[in-house]
Amino acid sequence: MRIDKQMMQTSQGNLQYHCSGSGSPAIVLINGGSGPIEGWMRVLPELTQLSTVMGYNRLGVGASDKPSLPQDGMAIVNMLHEMLGRLDLKPPYLLVGHSLGGLYANLYARLFPDEIAGVVFLEASTPKDITLDRHQGSFVKLLNKLLTATDTFFPHKQYDEVRFVKQTIAQIEASGRFPNVPVFVLTGGKENKMIPPEVRQERLSHQLELLALSTDSTHIAAEQSGHFPQLTEPKLVIDTIRACLERVRSV
Repeated sequence: MRIDKQMMQTSQGNLQYHCSGSGSPAIVLINGGSGPIEGWMRVLPELTQLSTVMGYNRLGVGASDKPSLPQDGMAIVNMLHEMLGRLDLKPPYLLVGHSLGGLYANLYARLFPDEIAGVVFLEASTPKDITLDRHQGSFVKLLNKLLTATDTFFPHKQYDEVRFVKQTIAQIEASGRFPNVPVFVLTGGKENKMIPPEVRQERLSHQLELLALSTDSTHIAAEQSGHFPQLTEPKLVIDTIRACLERVRSV
């Protein structure tokens, strides 16, 4: 599927986005770290039949401008808030956060609780995942140092969002309460032999703790998927977002 994209000028640079469909609440797709809009290509056509859908490439991704400021959670959430206003998409929104996008959905919901109708955490990162760093081997740590050294040649890389995860987590922890809205937590159940079993289990337990954010929460297991259920089990992801949408509309 080819995804039609447009450009929007914002206070921090030009951002590439896609917006289609009609209805409310608008479904806002929040990509994983450095992930492009195309990551949603297998679910987007059907989602547009359910409601208005907006997805975008954050600074440094796709044709969006390179960042010139640190891309921590506050910067990213405030940029998304500005975008939604410029598109004249009225709240409340149904946020769908994949991977690192789960942190941004979490923070957005706390900063703008009155603008949130529901949240789908899709194989989402959580604040507790930062503790998984202790499982990194010496090779991974060396590789990270080498990657950081490339900042000399690509100055914008110093502002990349993946370098500000700790700050983003601190911002979540310092923000207000998560709103009591419908929450769906979809986790991948397929074994990845590249990830030690203890790490996989610990990360799953962190994701399940997201259910405690709301009294109206549901867990969905994508047993045939790893980290990208939207690509491997698109129907299940669509059905999960539809279920959240129906729950929101029935309130």
